[in-house]
Amino acid sequence: MPNVERLLLSCSKGRSSGHTTRKLIGFKSQSQYTQCLKELAKYGIRPVKSIRRNRVICCHVDSRRTQQLQSLAQHPNVSYVEPDFKLHAHGFQVHPKAKNAKVRIHAKASLYSRKNLRTRGAGKGKLHSDSSSSSVGWNLSQIEANKVWSATKGKGAGIAIIDTGIAKHSDLRICGGVNTMGGSSYIDDNGHGTHVAGIAAAVGANGMLQGVAPRARLYAVKALDANGAGYVSDIIKGIDWCISKKIPIINMSLGLEGETSSALKEAVQRARQSGIIVVASAGNSGTSTGRIDQPARYSTAIAVAASTRKGKVANYSSRGYGIDVTAPGSYIKSTSLGGGYQVLSGTSMSSPHVAGGVALLKSLDPSLGPTAITKRLRASAKRISNYSYKAQGYGIMQLGGATSSSSSEQSTEAASRKSKSGHKSSRKRS
Repeated sequence: MPNVERLLLSCSKGRSSGHTTRKLIGFKSQSQYTQCLKELAKYGIRPVKSIRRNRVICCHVDSRRTQQLQSLAQHPNVSYVEPDFKLHAHGFQVHPKAKNAKVRIHAKASLYSRKNLRTRGAGKGKLHSDSSSSSVGWNLSQIEANKVWSATKGKGAGIAIIDTGIAKHSDLRICGGVNTMGGSSYIDDNGHGTHVAGIAAAVGANGMLQGVAPRARLYAVKALDANGAGYVSDIIKGIDWCISKKIPIINMSLGLEGETSSALKEAVQRARQSGIIVVASAGNSGTSTGRIDQPARYSTAIAVAASTRKGKVANYSSRGYGIDVTAPGSYIKSTSLGGGYQVLSGTSMSSPHVAGGVALLKSLDPSLGPTAITKRLRASAKRISNYSYKAQGYGIMQLGGATSSSSSEQSTEAASRKSKSGHKSSRKRS
């Protein structure tokens, strides 16, 4: 069998064309990864991306070189060769001219424009819904965030929002960021990431409601474009940045609906091994697919389903093995582009509620790791009647209970009891 460097060189191209596709090549050893980069450089081929910590090279490869690609994938020094899949944001808005028509935030959603972002609640920042009658929104009350605020509002905890970036906003305290798509700015040009960030940690300026952890530090990782879409390689690069910066919490309100990515799974696993708590949205497929999206499907991530104001599981929320907890996702008002505010729905909105909740737990006890945090959230969650575990996981997150000193002791008993009753959340699939 030819050496791995020659095989990679034989099918790699320096630029995209009608005959090329983006592939991720994962190597088993650092030396092989480094040697392949040197070989490509010798012939003037610059990879799309190279991620040293993950030993991954993203290249344009000639799809006509099927035999060489097959040999490369089967080479003993190669872990995988897979497409550089595209992921999409898990948020949507209801189209103003069609009551039940959802406009999803991804590459196909051309109606989700900057103009639309500013049409609801933008400008002066005044509340315009029934939430204006209370200093605590229904969504924060549902998860008991306000019950924890007397002890902490998240000071000292950092949350990385891997998304479309975060826009400048009076309600958001951004402590840094990165653009993994090749640009220099992490400023949001879509609105999704800004909305997600506000749910997790809005500071409550201009009389607006606060986020779950208003004193947590926000980090913007721009890995999705203006249409809310991005490649797996962009996400991996973002995860790698979070590991290098030692940011304790990652929120990913995005996912792969049908495909399977070994590269993404390895990156999330590496984050968890580094002590990072990864929180991910389950997806918006409802009951149609019978499974939740990646990366939420991984056992190394906390998967979040969406609840409604009435405490039910939202119809759009994906069902499947692997959901850990449920959090508010329907008609959530948060920060948007232009300094305004916007109402969006989706499991994208549920995930940052949990990421913010994790920030509160970490603020109270920085020593808590991914396993302990997950156990506390599961043990203290409130079960929703008439819904299966595949729909809600352990139930709606209850931060008051999760922060109590007895939660860790209760977790083992609760997990055992629910396992006997047929819960299979441990069967997360890759």
